[in-house]
Amino acid sequence: MSEIKKIFPIKGMHCASCVRVLEKSLGNVTGVSDCTVNLATETATVTYDSKKVTDSDLVSAVANVGYKTGLEKELKTEDEQRYEKQKELNSLRNKVIISLFLGALILWGSFPGLMEFAPSFLTILWVQLILAIPVQFWAGLSFYQATIPALRHRTANMDTLVSIGTTVAFSYSAAVTIFPQLVESIGVKAEPYFDVSTIIIGLILLGRYFEAKAKAGTSEAIKKLIGLQAKTARVLRDGKEVDIPIDRVVIGDVIRVRPGEKIPVDGKIIEGQSSIDESMITGESIPVDKTKGEIVIGATLNKTGSFLYKATKVGSDTMLAQIIKLVQEAQASKAPIQRLVDLISSYFVPVVLMLAITTFAVWYVFGPTPVFLFAMLNAIAVLIIACPCAMGLATPTAIMVGTGIGANKGILIKDAQSLETARKINTIIFDKTGTLTNGKPVVTDIAGDVLQLAASLEKGSEHSLAEAIVNKGELEKIKFSNVKDFKAVPGHGVLGLVNGQKVVLGNRKMMEKEEIKIEDSQIEKMENEGKTVMMLGVNRKFIGLIAVADTLKETAKKGVEKLQRMGIEVIMITGDNKRTADAIASKLGVKRVLAEVLPDQKEAEVRKIQAEGRSVAMVGDGINDAPALAAANIGIAMGTGTDVAIESAGITLINKDLTSVASAVELSKKTMRTIKVNLFWAFGYNIILIPVAMGVLYPNFGILLNPIFASAAMALSSISVVGNSLLLKRIKI
Repeated sequence: MSEIKKIFPIKGMHCASCVRVLEKSLGNVTGVSDCTVNLATETATVTYDSKKVTDSDLVSAVANVGYKTGLEKELKTEDEQRYEKQKELNSLRNKVIISLFLGALILWGSFPGLMEFAPSFLTILWVQLILAIPVQFWAGLSFYQATIPALRHRTANMDTLVSIGTTVAFSYSAAVTIFPQLVESIGVKAEPYFDVSTIIIGLILLGRYFEAKAKAGTSEAIKKLIGLQAKTARVLRDGKEVDIPIDRVVIGDVIRVRPGEKIPVDGKIIEGQSSIDESMITGESIPVDKTKGEIVIGATLNKTGSFLYKATKVGSDTMLAQIIKLVQEAQASKAPIQRLVDLISSYFVPVVLMLAITTFAVWYVFGPTPVFLFAMLNAIAVLIIACPCAMGLATPTAIMVGTGIGANKGILIKDAQSLETARKINTIIFDKTGTLTNGKPVVTDIAGDVLQLAASLEKGSEHSLAEAIVNKGELEKIKFSNVKDFKAVPGHGVLGLVNGQKVVLGNRKMMEKEEIKIEDSQIEKMENEGKTVMMLGVNRKFIGLIAVADTLKETAKKGVEKLQRMGIEVIMITGDNKRTADAIASKLGVKRVLAEVLPDQKEAEVRKIQAEGRSVAMVGDGINDAPALAAANIGIAMGTGTDVAIESAGITLINKDLTSVASAVELSKKTMRTIKVNLFWAFGYNIILIPVAMGVLYPNFGILLNPIFASAAMALSSISVVGNSLLLKRIKI
């Protein structure tokens, strides 16, 4: 398959209209099937046909609309990327300091009430021009670098608004300074506004600096996850133990881990035992005892014993690497509500340009003298105040924080759409085996001489109930017989030839199908106790039965109760007969049970409940429940071992804690509430202040919005949105 997905950084984005322009440009590349650009993470996620599209095609598409990309960054280490990011921040900080310092000097020498106390040389217009030039064309260069290519391709963004506004103010001021007589000859006082152009640039860059610092806080989850990884591994090579960098570990390496050390990569213990703290991956604080043959996860902490294990997953295949990839993709994805915001923003900048032109024209025709100055300053105020930065940041910053919180709690959210959908869930269907129960049942009752035949037959089955019977046989040290013509009937049982006899082991349906008459009154009693009863028949004659019971997970009852307190209906679905299912459900407090449902029927049951008008989440083990997980409004998979990224599920619980199902719904609700507050303020800010900038308050109240204050307000709006998203970190789920 030639279609691949790639995430790469984009430089120069500052608003929602930037996002829309980039998505349109990348989407127009032949061979690109899907494209999502994220302002908060400053990345583009592109799905494309590698036979038709090259990296240079994507770079060109980005460059054509005035932005830069760093596809080569995928090859850089985390330290290199961090260094480069810090270098950019330092450069931005220097531009802010110099711009505001020079702008303050110009303001001191030109603003009435201040200029009387300024050194005389600062009041000279040529000095102000010299001070303004580096701010306009050095500090403000990034605005032009984005605006010129954008205008060339008939697009516009926030940089366009800033460039036009500050260039008009600077150009007018330069004309006043160089040709004062010409300006005065048309009836306009030779009064420059270098303070407006320089301080606007300084304040907008200051806003971007604080915004970048705040956005770095929203991606802490990724940094924490990456920081969990061990740097070296003690590997057995040529009979000696040597410490090597983790990136040199290969599959099959035997690694020693001592007490207090981090486990380097995923693998299986081959010698020794220990207690391992897996809280950094699963969120579970209690250490887990591990012995020979058990799986260990890279980045977890070895507490007590020393052991040897064989590496089974390295590099990008480890569980931690998969988690990091999932979180990155989730943070780079786009919620449905964000697509609406982007669409509105794509029309926003052209509308603002028209409003600015209208403002200039109205003030020039109807305004008081000097009409040109009033018209110019108010048009600039409209351009600056309307920059849609806050709109573009409102959704992705909250998504980044929300998915990061989930990851730290062992709740992996696949994408922003899943996070948004979870808040609407009002019905949750739990698969029983392996989800509500531990999935490791044990034999509780044996009636008749059936263990040897049943264990021999089940030796060829992979079902969890078969494992319990085989384990019981091994414990009793029985002699296993050879089985011929083995066949498993899903949802019914197994059959085969043992010592020339046809042996059938299964539930009531299996017995009916094989025309075996059941002759035991204990069955109903055992089923009422929540045990799964399997009957054994030989040559169509009932011989006896084996009862197996699965134990409930410790968090199952709490998880169900937490959901019910939230007003969410809980349903249990299982292939068990109704009596067994009802017995389990009664222990959990579940009122609605779907019993005797075969694996291939689960999807249909999910759709039936959806047809009742319910918004459904399906919780399963992500393997035989895959169709049902995909059919539900949102699938929630129980992650075990390296099965962390189950494609059919929107959310994966790697912590195995069933109370996290409710936590995921709660996280979704609180994240969406934050997004709505962000959007309210982002849109409200523009709706209220654009008319003020146009001068609607001037006729009655004499109030105008100075362009300098407009730039300060615009910067504060972006910072406030990011700050509100960061408040999500305080929530407890």
